[in-house]
Amino acid sequence: MDIKRTVLWVIFSMSLLLLWDNWMRHNGKASMFFPAASTQQSKNASATTASVASAAGATGIANGSSAALPAAGAAATAIKSERITVTTDVIKADIDTIGGELKRLELLKHKDGSDHTQNVVLFNESAKRTYLAQTGLLGGAFPNHKSGFIAKPGVRTLGDANQVQLVLESEQGGVKLTKTYTFKKGDYTIDVRHDVTNNSGAAVKPSLYLQLLHDGTKPESGGMFSGSGEFYAPAVYTDADKFQKLDFEKIEKGSDSHASKSDNGWVALLQHFFVSAFIPQDKTPREIFTKKVDTNLYAVGNILQVGTIAPGATVTLNARLYSGPQESAKLEQIAPGLELVKDYGVLTILAKPLFWLMTQIHQLLGNWGWTIVVFTIAIKLALFPLSAAGYRSMAKMKVVTPKMQAVRERYKNDPQKMNQAMMELYKTEKINPLGGCFPILIQMPVFLSLYWVLQASVEMRGAPWVGWITDLTSPDPWYILPVIYAISMYITTKLNPAPADPMQAKMMMFMPLAFSVMFFFFPSGLVLYWVVNNVLSIAQQWVINNKLIPQEHKA
Repeated sequence: MDIKRTVLWVIFSMSLLLLWDNWMRHNGKASMFFPAASTQQSKNASATTASVASAAGATGIANGSSAALPAAGAAATAIKSERITVTTDVIKADIDTIGGELKRLELLKHKDGSDHTQNVVLFNESAKRTYLAQTGLLGGAFPNHKSGFIAKPGVRTLGDANQVQLVLESEQGGVKLTKTYTFKKGDYTIDVRHDVTNNSGAAVKPSLYLQLLHDGTKPESGGMFSGSGEFYAPAVYTDADKFQKLDFEKIEKGSDSHASKSDNGWVALLQHFFVSAFIPQDKTPREIFTKKVDTNLYAVGNILQVGTIAPGATVTLNARLYSGPQESAKLEQIAPGLELVKDYGVLTILAKPLFWLMTQIHQLLGNWGWTIVVFTIAIKLALFPLSAAGYRSMAKMKVVTPKMQAVRERYKNDPQKMNQAMMELYKTEKINPLGGCFPILIQMPVFLSLYWVLQASVEMRGAPWVGWITDLTSPDPWYILPVIYAISMYITTKLNPAPADPMQAKMMMFMPLAFSVMFFFFPSGLVLYWVVNNVLSIAQQWVINNKLIPQEHKA
């Protein structure tokens, strides 16, 4: 019995160590178990930008497009570069008149994980980071993301309206491309319409590309006590091949593998809590590509077939660009499979229904901290029949500990007779020697799943509980919850029968302290769950000890 319980505690300890290691790797720290990945070569942002156009043309060729995008020098860039800022109630976007590129996107409702005085910025171009959304035409000397566009006059701030539009026009090679960005109230989805008009005297057959560019530089750590845990990764989804998460390092080596053709789906760039995804109109044939564009710069995108356009005719292609938080309910409504960007790890099958239950509780309470408290109570009640049997067995074991000790002393020189006498004692006292394992075993899947829920759920990012807990996805800044956890674990240990082996007994007393130190680095929401669970376990054990154990066992 003592050996089995020790093994379970070791398993529990290793699970916590692996979670802690994962938490540290999420925050850019070195792993205890896995070798550090090689750091990607840094880049000069301005030089990179200048080379993007020709590389994008190469992208078209490499993925089967019949025509390549002209190099930057061939584009009509006489128009002066001007950044036009469009502001709604949730986003602030900067779009350049050169190429109509979306060069900066600020989320007005989400604070930066490292600097809470600043908002989260997704699209951006600087010496440290390149993250852009680009579109244009392939198949001839047509407008692309390096061509000069003219912005039509219009309102740039949402104000009291439900939507605001930015219309950009460029004509090159007898083909006019009109880009219309539509921003809507309370919405992170931007409608991106492309009207392709043939003003030449002959039919043309262009293709439209939509691509997201990102550098491969590893994110800076938000610090040991930060919950930012950044990462960046491209992704592809089609109905046939489902969700495929990719890797910049594999794109660098040319070893990435993903769906290449479809008439549905989307391409995306993922990061912790947020995602940007180009979603072309459904039932439009497309090629899906990933590409090394330049040194430490990569693209993921679609090439859509526009078809043959007769002289004087116009063809319209619609797409959407979602760039915002990974909120499950919203993502499910935007596009099939988009909710899969929210990664619950290997315990998705359990984490998703647990998060659904938590959202139902949150709708009633309006506070994620109290949601975790009520959720813990609900889980405890649901598992009561199983855990009660284990606690009852542990309580009985504590009562008969003197008898067990006497058996060990009597047969200390004859292990075989000792085991036989122990089994007779268990049978007489109606004790299951493995019963005490259940409380630990049945809690571990819930504990691990909740860890992934807190790691993946932007809904809880920055969510407060009470007083000093201002972000349930970040560690407790004052370490109050880990200390309470240590106290509750000490009480729990004292309520349970002590192991006969003095070394095991010392280890059981040391574990609460060790776990509390580890919990300094864990999300406060996870520690809150375990504290509430321990308090409930103490109450449950007290009731079993004083109300449910037959009086003869206490004699």
